Amino acid sequence: MEVIISQENGQMVARLIGRLDTTNATQFQNDITPLMEAEHPNIVLDCTDMEYTSSQGLRMFLMLQKTVSSKAGSMVMTHMRPAIREVFDITGFSKIIQIE
Repeated sequence: MEVIISQENGQMVARLIGRLDTTNATQFQNDITPLMEAEHPNIVLDCTDMEYTSSQGLRMFLMLQKTVSSKAGSMVMTHMRPAIREVFDITGFSKIIQIE
């Protein structure tokens, strides 16, 4: 998984590229740490190029969402592929995390 972070229109945008699973979850957590350090984070996760997420990946997204919420911030996941969206729907994560 590659994470490319940029700032656009006052939002932190993280472009997620590849697969997120147990083999790279720790690196993913390190990559998204700057997103969690803001006082009131306003984050967009661009999932256009995200190919897959495992249950470990879901835990990473939940951790990020909880951190953002605790800092009165916002997080939205965009451009999610249908197969990945289905995983979020089946597990109930689409009720916890905003998906556009």
